[in-house]
Amino acid sequence: MAVLSHQHYPLKSLLHPVPTCQHQHRSHSVRVTTCSATSSTNLKPGSNPNRLVIEPRLALSSTTSTTTTARSSPPLLNDPALQSTWAHRAWVATGCSTVLVSLAKSIAGAASSHIWLEPMLAGYIGYVLADLGSGVYHWGIDNYGDESTPIFGSQIEAFQGHHRWPWTITRRQFANNLHALARVISFTVLPFDLLCNDSTIHGFVSILAGCIMFSQQFHAWAHSTKSKLPPLVVALQDAGVLVSRSQHAAHHRPPYNNNYCIVSGVWNEFLDKQKVFEALEMILFFKLGVRPRSWSEPSSKWIEEA
Repeated sequence: MAVLSHQHYPLKSLLHPVPTCQHQHRSHSVRVTTCSATSSTNLKPGSNPNRLVIEPRLALSSTTSTTTTARSSPPLLNDPALQSTWAHRAWVATGCSTVLVSLAKSIAGAASSHIWLEPMLAGYIGYVLADLGSGVYHWGIDNYGDESTPIFGSQIEAFQGHHRWPWTITRRQFANNLHALARVISFTVLPFDLLCNDSTIHGFVSILAGCIMFSQQFHAWAHSTKSKLPPLVVALQDAGVLVSRSQHAAHHRPPYNNNYCIVSGVWNEFLDKQKVFEALEMILFFKLGVRPRSWSEPSSKWIEEA
């Protein structure tokens, strides 16, 4: 027991003990210094019994808590989440059927009326707008909501995982990658197939819907290496018909707020230079008070892992 010689208290102070004081540090093991007045007889020879004795003791802090954050793991190559099911294949087949019926009605109508320019122009407009639509949608789910968001929650969560492990999209089987969009396209295009016979409208609807449904496949090709892609796909990417690998790669580098369009990428330069999405983010922030994820430092769920 250590005795400090530089602090003296008269004997009468022992009748009114000095209040106990404790000093704790926030750590797993805390040294607690207990001050007490005592008249112990177990003192060294020559020591004054009327001295304050300070006893260091080791204690555990009750306020200390240990938290660990489990790091989620990337999907395995044979993960069932990357495999196609028969339900996935059925939806993709249905979506393709509705698009092909619409395209066939457009071609048949143009052939019977000998008017080709309007359906072709409508199809081109559908192709251009599909790229714009893919960018707006991609921007929205990248920046707002989470896995608990109604309707879009699963897609938001999937895109967050995609930013962390971009390579997984190249391992998804075809129907697994397209079935969600194919389901939407099936219900959207079917009424046009049943109720409309205008070749121009079908020219627009078929190309727009087809590009939207296959946008995830174009996206997957943009993540593949050139040597693993069919020569036709590489040629279409190089010609700018499909979004290129180099253009989309910029989206996966800081600050992660550009090159959102994933059909042809034709809108990316305009949208980024004119800061269209930044303007939309400001409007939403001032109107609704919602901050996009792109304004914050990327979290661990956003940064690509090796």
